[in-house]
Amino acid sequence: MTHLLTLELNDQIFTAIARQAEAIGVPPERLAATLLEQQFGQVFKLLSEAEKETARARFERHFGALHFEDTIDLNNESIDIDLAREYANNHEEG
Repeated sequence: MTHLLTLELNDQIFTAIARQAEAIGVPPERLAATLLEQQFGQVFKLLSEAEKETARARFERHFGALHFEDTIDLNNESIDIDLAREYANNHEEG
């Protein structure tokens, strides 16, 4: 399905489109439509169910569990103490 769209362009934009269209041998309205299709075609591309399922599977491959050797404390006060200790440590040996 196609639709008719009337655009109002300033002289500079219209001249640029008209010159480019003439250079490649197409009417200006066809060039403008093609440019709009290229710009928005990818944005509004609808994925088929198979494509959605493939994308979901590819995304879900990143799911998993993290295994830490040390226990993790999510207590903010404990985290603040650990950060303060690390900031104060100049990491010099000896």
